[in-house]
Amino acid sequence: MRMDFGLNLEQTQKLIMTPELRQAITVLQLSSLELVEYVEQQVLENPMLEVKEYDQERQEDPNTTREAHSEKIDKKEFDMDWEEYFQDRSDLGFSPGRNQRETTEQPSFEQFVTHTPTLIEHLTFQLSLSRADEDLKRIVQYFIGNIDPRGYLGIGLEEAGQQLAVGLDQLERALRILQGFDPHGVGARDLKECLRIQLEFLKIDDPLVNALIDQYLPDLATGKVAKIAAKLNVSPQEIQRAADIIKKLEPKPGRNFSQNDDLRYITPDVVVEKVEGKYVILVNDVAIPRLSINNTYRRVLAKNSSADQNTKQFVEEKLNAAAWLIRSIEQRRLTLYKVANCLVELQHDFLDYGVKFLKPLNLKKVAEIVGVHESTVSRATSNKYIQTPQGVFEMRYFFSSGLDDASGSQVSAESLKKILQEIIQQEDTSSPLSDQKIAELFAKRGVKISRRTVTKYRDELGIPATTRRKRY
Repeated sequence: MRMDFGLNLEQTQKLIMTPELRQAITVLQLSSLELVEYVEQQVLENPMLEVKEYDQERQEDPNTTREAHSEKIDKKEFDMDWEEYFQDRSDLGFSPGRNQRETTEQPSFEQFVTHTPTLIEHLTFQLSLSRADEDLKRIVQYFIGNIDPRGYLGIGLEEAGQQLAVGLDQLERALRILQGFDPHGVGARDLKECLRIQLEFLKIDDPLVNALIDQYLPDLATGKVAKIAAKLNVSPQEIQRAADIIKKLEPKPGRNFSQNDDLRYITPDVVVEKVEGKYVILVNDVAIPRLSINNTYRRVLAKNSSADQNTKQFVEEKLNAAAWLIRSIEQRRLTLYKVANCLVELQHDFLDYGVKFLKPLNLKKVAEIVGVHESTVSRATSNKYIQTPQGVFEMRYFFSSGLDDASGSQVSAESLKKILQEIIQQEDTSSPLSDQKIAELFAKRGVKISRRTVTKYRDELGIPATTRRKRY
């Protein structure tokens, strides 16, 4: 075997994940709120970036601007023609518009709530209005501190008496004060006591209701009305009447008070509005800071600048990074608009008539129409929301599978769920439909669907089974 050294010249194509490409991918998949945080972080790290204030742009002196643009920069030494950039004063396409904030209709201040009180704060406020003496208030305040998110008291009276060194009579008096607060049922130690407190407030004294609460709550939860009626020797209709009273009570009185840690605010990334019969698409980028490149550093890149080569190289790298960020943000906006425009065209019936007319859709079809890769569409719709005349939806909501109907076209899974809800709402509650019967009704409408699929959709919608939907 002959072994020697050789020099071969080959031309190949490779896809290299450059930092600029990685940044463009990152910017594309960020939501509006995440992009604002990302931009603010980049402004802190890159001295070439600055946030352009809308009022500042109108107050600039034209003479000063022209003088600043008159300086020349060596074009051949750097990758980008920065002299042309500074003369053009372009933001590389990313400009929400000078008057955008002024012309955009802003919601009134009455729509904003600065703070939602928690259950503890709500109870403490009522305690401050109580006429109880200070000793009792101290005990009630201790009880309030032991209320769990459901509204139940998480400590026994004996343990509380040992910790507070008070008698059982005072503890019971303090507990009665707490259980008289709003929401009714708060301070209960179990479900039965919670329901009884609410019945007392509503002045309902029904022996059958009390019997169901004391002995038959598990059977009532599983819909065994006939079994309970046989044991109590009453008609199923009487059990149904008493059960309806219990269903109107709140088993978890504290859940109506949101915890601040669980609050979620959704800012739509795209807004679709119907104007004069046509849908208009607006990319919601008003909150994103308007970026520009700081003109102060143009002197460093000037041909007659006294800065050394290392300084010029540093400034040039930061300028290129700033330009790439601005371009990435603009590219994100254009991609979002194209994808949203495609969704509006394909789901036009949904926007007009609702969920029942939602069509099956996949990423591949949208990618072919827009002219990008499927991964780009996936990133553009990830963690983003769109506001439509039908409500605010996650953009991934429009991508759903479907089933074939009699005409050969497909029906979206979300559309089938909506039809399933309507079928169950219209059923005879004394003889509710089984999953098999619902599948047969779908078949009569031209949609072939299995019983298992009906059960799956029903569980996803939180609709109980046939036995639990039956009423006497």
